[in-house]
Order: sequence, then structure tokens, then C-alpha cells
Amino acid sequence: MSRLRHVLTHAWLSRGPLACMLWPISLLYGVLVWFRQRLYQHGLLQSARLNVPVIVVGNVLVGGVGKTPVAMALVQHLTQRGLKVGVISRGYGRHTHDVRAVHADSQAHEVGDEPLLIARTCTVPVWVGSDRAAAGRALLAQHPEVQVIVCDDGLQHLALIHDLALCVFDERGVGNGWLLPAGPLREPWPRRHAAPTWVIKTSGIAASGEFAADRQLAPIARRADGSTRELHTWFNQPVQALAGIAKPEVFFDMLRAQGLQLSRTQALADHADLDQVHIDADAGDVLCTEKDAVKLWRTHPQAWAVPLVTQLPADLLTAIDQALDAKLSSPHGLQTH
Repeated sequence: MSRLRHVLTHAWLSRGPLACMLWPISLLYGVLVWFRQRLYQHGLLQSARLNVPVIVVGNVLVGGVGKTPVAMALVQHLTQRGLKVGVISRGYGRHTHDVRAVHADSQAHEVGDEPLLIARTCTVPVWVGSDRAAAGRALLAQHPEVQVIVCDDGLQHLALIHDLALCVFDERGVGNGWLLPAGPLREPWPRRHAAPTWVIKTSGIAASGEFAADRQLAPIARRADGSTRELHTWFNQPVQALAGIAKPEVFFDMLRAQGLQLSRTQALADHADLDQVHIDADAGDVLCTEKDAVKLWRTHPQAWAVPLVTQLPADLLTAIDQALDAKLSSPHGLQTH
């Protein structure tokens, strides 16, 4: 399966022989996407609107593009403004199917690793559900003080109406510009929706009209017990690293760029179950991403999580604030309940 994924990912960068062979299927896929959008547009499938503004942070590309760190950076910005923020998510990778709250002591297999990371890091109400509108209503019922909801993923979830959107890309851009399976796009780009949409690049060069997110590893790492250690203290010491994210090598390269010598690396599948992961005690301390830590700490609390600090450009945040304030009920952008 990983071999097939690698072949397709490479094919999606150009309109080569394999992409051209798959292109007729992409036409059919495009018709299905168009037909589904028309069903929602004409009310044959129902879209729900929550009674607070919804900002969706998502992507149109298949695969991870660094979406959740962008969502977390947005949540932290809105919280610092004084707004009461809630987060909803599908909870990808969880083994449950209901609508439920995510708490700091929740288990990743019950709520998903990314929602659990958001709940622990941002300390805001987080709810998961395949029906995002139902998750939003449940969140607001429990937390009526919430003024704005950030939806982590969900650009293609038309059952929930969103007011603003951030679409996240990586260095691939739109790839070859074709829909699945001949290309990497889940829907045609640019999107044909009325909601204001900003494009965020998490890697690669941002083109005109796009915004570049700054991503850096924090200078410290943290263990399950809350203790911290500065990265430079591992200089000239063997350390091992693991990552169950879309692009594990990016994390490993960022550690090496900090001057660390990695004696062993484990590149795991995105959202991988880490309960059975093997840790070589002779290879040095274990460094992992925060997303991995919410799962790894169950069995290896001595592992060190290295936070990824994502900063959004000031001009982007200003544009979002202005658009959001227009959606909020009070003149100052603070909604009362």
C-alpha cells in the first residue's frame, strides 16, 4: 500500500503517462463532486448553520499539509484576542463513531490524535463527530459562552456551512492540477464558494495572494510528567526520533538542523497506532512530535515531545479579524450570550 501511495504521489506532480491513464476516471470523479455540490446548493441535501461563526481550516490536496498546526495557531490567536473559541473535528483515526467531547485525559483511539493534541495544547472546548454540525451543536450546548468555532478539516464537509475558510497547501501547490485519482485534488481549484478563503503555504514559496506560515521547532522538549529539557543539551549525544505524521522526514531534518545526531529514526504512517511501537533503549532518548506524544506517552511516558511552533503572518491575521468581526454580533467583535 505504501508503495502504491508513493507511486501515485510522484505521478500527481506532473501530467505523465500514469496520470493520463487515470484521467478518464478523474472526469467521472469530477462529475460526482459537481453533482454532490448541486444537491446541497438546491437543498436536496441539507446544510446546517450554527449560531456562531465557523472558520474551517482544511485542504484540497490528498495527504497531510500541516493543517492542524495552522488551526492551532489560529485558535491561539483568537483566544489571545479575548474571544471564546471552540473546536470541532471529525476525529480521524478514532475507533468510536459518536459525537463526544475531547478532554485532556481522553485516549487518542477514542477521539483522534489531532483533536486530543488541540485540547491539550489550546485548552479550549473540543468536540468530535463525523457530523460536524452535530458536534458543533453539542459543543455550544455545553459551552454557550463560545463565540466562534474553528473546524479542523472539513472544506469538503458541505453539511456544515462555514463563514470563513483557510485552505492549506504545502510545496506541491496543486500538483498537476487534476482531480483524483489522476491528480491530488479532492475538488476543483480554485474553489467556487462564497465564503472568504485564504491560502496558507506551510512549505515552499508562497505565490501572490498566498500567505506563508512560519514553522519552527521549539527550543525545548517536554515529557509526559510536564518536565522540559532544552534541545541543545542533546548535542553530541545519541538520540532517536520517531514520527507518525504525513512527512516524517521533515521532522527528522528539522531535528538535524538543530544540531542533533539521530542514531535511529522510525518513519511511521500518519495517525499510526503507537501502542506496539518498538523503542531501542540503547539508541538514546526518544524524540517525537506532539501529535505522536499523545499516543506514545501511554506506553512510553519517558519520550520527549518537541513542539512545532507555527506562526501566521500578521497581515493574514488582520484580514481574518476584520472578516470575523463583521460576522460577530457586537461592534467590537465580542459576542454576548
